[in-house]
Amino acid sequence: MRRIYLDHSATTPVRKEVAEIMLEYLTGRFGNPSSIHSFGREAKEALEKAREQVAHALHADSREIIFTSGGTEADNLALLGTALHNSDKGTHIITSAIEHHAVLHACEYLQKLGFRVTVLPVDEYGLIRMEDLRQAITAETILISIMHANNEVGTIQPIAEIGALARERGILFHTDAVQSLGKIHLDVEKMNVDLLSGSGHKIYGPKGTGFLYVRQGVKINPLSYGGHQERNFRAGTENIPGIVGLGKAVELAEAEMDTEMPRLARLRDQLIRGIQERIPYTKLNGHPELRVATNVNLSFRFVEGESLLLLLDLQGIAASSGSACTSGSLDPSHVLLAMGLPHEVAHGSVRMTLGRDNTEEDIREVLEELPPMVNRLREMSPLKA
Repeated sequence: MRRIYLDHSATTPVRKEVAEIMLEYLTGRFGNPSSIHSFGREAKEALEKAREQVAHALHADSREIIFTSGGTEADNLALLGTALHNSDKGTHIITSAIEHHAVLHACEYLQKLGFRVTVLPVDEYGLIRMEDLRQAITAETILISIMHANNEVGTIQPIAEIGALARERGILFHTDAVQSLGKIHLDVEKMNVDLLSGSGHKIYGPKGTGFLYVRQGVKINPLSYGGHQERNFRAGTENIPGIVGLGKAVELAEAEMDTEMPRLARLRDQLIRGIQERIPYTKLNGHPELRVATNVNLSFRFVEGESLLLLLDLQGIAASSGSACTSGSLDPSHVLLAMGLPHEVAHGSVRMTLGRDNTEEDIREVLEELPPMVNRLREMSPLKA
């Protein structure tokens, strides 16, 4: 059976070029970058090259890049590290209702430590309202954390505008850019961000790799203690093969973005249009224009999303119901609920996210297979009048 992978926001396959350079540092160049001999110096050079590759993609200084085990650790380090270091200046944090759980759960933990968290609502497209943000700021506000592109519906937030407001008020600003890295050109200066999180396995790099950009002069507390690695922000021997792979993946994504993203946007629009033409009672979730090129999130009325995913999988089509980190939960997406969708509609949502191996043939096959599946489920549904 021919298989079609439409879950690239959950993870991506490691590119051949990435795997090849990782293998080199798994076997022949296996040194510890903290060692002073030639093996260690080789590893150190590779570490710093990867740091420069990531920094170049962000228009940042390589000294501002801290390597982590992924986006979750980067988000945790940004929120917890910033809050703990600046608690003498204030204890108020602002975030949004549609953040990844790596941010929301970190905020919940900070509340247990005595911090106050304001969770901003979003509109029907998943966008925060700048006026809500302005009104939420107090003299105690030390950090604003708003994601760049949403992992479930693909909506892109006005990061530069948010950052400008934060800078005007003297507040640190963090953005989770895990889903925009490799899809949108990032410039930390133009975005007015102080901290930015990224992940390797969303851009054809290895799992277990990520980074946090920390603007020079910004102080945060480390979350692990031991050695002096990563400028004392993250103790422990660096994962050189993974970091080298991450650097290569970032470099390739940046080089190909201007051709690959328009191609995927065309496939995305073809898929959305085709589904809406063929299947009634279908709603596009997220902003129709301010969305990443790879994201398609649709709600099918009178259908249980999990059942539809199982039927798609039986035909070799891999999709998801939302965030991969909560795919085992039967609860509806917190993102869709925050956007105002009723529970029964949110339960009927499917996310299809495109990647570099997807073709027009894939889109045609999905458009052929999906309508009869939806019709079959609707015929059995007690929700349909």
